Amino acid sequence: MTLSGDLLIGGANVRGAASAFSATNPANGNTLEPNFAGATKEQVEQAAALAWDAFPVYKETSLKDRARFLEAIAEGVLALGDELVLRVIDETGLPRDRIEGERARTVRQLRLFAKEVRDGAFQELRFDPAETDRKPVAKPDLRLRNIALGPVAVFGASNFPLAFSVAGGDTASALAAGCPVIVKAHSAHPGTSALVGKAVVDAVAACGLPSGTFALLFDAGFEVGQTLVADHRVRAVGFTGSRRGGTALMKIASERKQPIPVYAEMSSINPVILYSNALLGRGAEIGRSFAASLTLGAGQFCTNPGLIIAIEGAGLDAFVESAAAALVEAPAQTMLTRGICEAYRKGVARLSCSPSVSQVSAGKSGTAHQASAALFQTTAAAFLSNPELQEEVFGAAGLIVRCSDHDDLRRVVESLEGQLTIALHVDTEDVAAASQMIPQLELLAGRLLVNGFGAGVEVSPAMVHGGPYPATSDGRSTSVGTLAIYRFLRPVSYQDFPVDLLPAPLKKS
Repeated sequence: MTLSGDLLIGGANVRGAASAFSATNPANGNTLEPNFAGATKEQVEQAAALAWDAFPVYKETSLKDRARFLEAIAEGVLALGDELVLRVIDETGLPRDRIEGERARTVRQLRLFAKEVRDGAFQELRFDPAETDRKPVAKPDLRLRNIALGPVAVFGASNFPLAFSVAGGDTASALAAGCPVIVKAHSAHPGTSALVGKAVVDAVAACGLPSGTFALLFDAGFEVGQTLVADHRVRAVGFTGSRRGGTALMKIASERKQPIPVYAEMSSINPVILYSNALLGRGAEIGRSFAASLTLGAGQFCTNPGLIIAIEGAGLDAFVESAAAALVEAPAQTMLTRGICEAYRKGVARLSCSPSVSQVSAGKSGTAHQASAALFQTTAAAFLSNPELQEEVFGAAGLIVRCSDHDDLRRVVESLEGQLTIALHVDTEDVAAASQMIPQLELLAGRLLVNGFGAGVEVSPAMVHGGPYPATSDGRSTSVGTLAIYRFLRPVSYQDFPVDLLPAPLKKS
């Protein structure tokens, strides 16, 4: 497919009338063709108006037709073949196997939501019959269903150009709920976004859906996103990115005449708690595994294990020695964008300059476009007195907090902000101590895991990819797994409706 650099509005290519920009290959700094013209305020409003017009029709599509639509998108993404893979490589610097794995995950998400739609349980249909002879007041006939919120604005993520982008989890769950979607593509991978966007548009047409069911907009700055969130026809937002970006969108959404929910995944350092017996038995092994997880994908995962908490002892020393040795051999890796790479280096420099922090290890150096892994350590007292040590360094940087005893460890855990994941490494003898910590950890994270690291997020009905602020803007939600659909639904009760007036799903009793 020839990339035109156009917006996708109303099922058609529309040339943006705002400033144009180009993607850059992060591996070599070369500019990629074509130029992508940004959308104007008027073009954003056009997309929103079409989505609003499409909403009454799309939200009442049959479950069978909606599921088939999601499957058609999945088939369209697969049909792009190597053209998509090669463009993602050019725009992100990610290796082929990572991209192919992410494409498979994207397709799996779409098919999972198609299955969820066909099942229909998300509607939560409830029937509470009337009791006309109840005394002293007759009981009305009540029926309930979940309905779609309305058009949803989705922001493509920098670190997942497929799975959290144009046809990623936010889009899939919103479409599954019955909401039209307007995607603001990430400026780092517009060509990737355009290819996938065309697959979605083709699926809209093939399934006979309203053309406003999906739109794709480009912008190298913030105006398109801000305009989208402020538009009265947009009724929810899905965002994956920085805390600064997420809170800015939350502010816009809260100041609207009709505030709307913003489901933003923003910031997490994903603590790993190492218990003493696990360290004594396999500290070196855990250290090697940690180094591999820390450097996976240049550490550019929202679930990257950025904080290690453990009690002083021979087991911790073995862990540190093993992790440090592994990281020394770790090659420098290309990061997704120049901006992300520069921010990572600044974060590493900030830790290096902290008087209460010492560097344990560093990976091999690379080109100007690459970043090296880094591992630091500090004491519990220093960590507790320096809140900035909790700040996320997005990339392959980790900080070990050395605690003197269990009280130290508990105080460190209690000081933490909300997280996406918390991992525990335990042996049988550690279970009693760990069990005392679980109630506190449940308050801090959306996913707890044992004897592993959180970098892999399984697409599953039982998965929670969310957590208390600032991990996400709403800790009651998840952006991965079938529960994600509930972000874009709300309940409506129908009292004493004649059968002919009831929505079709509620006519059955």
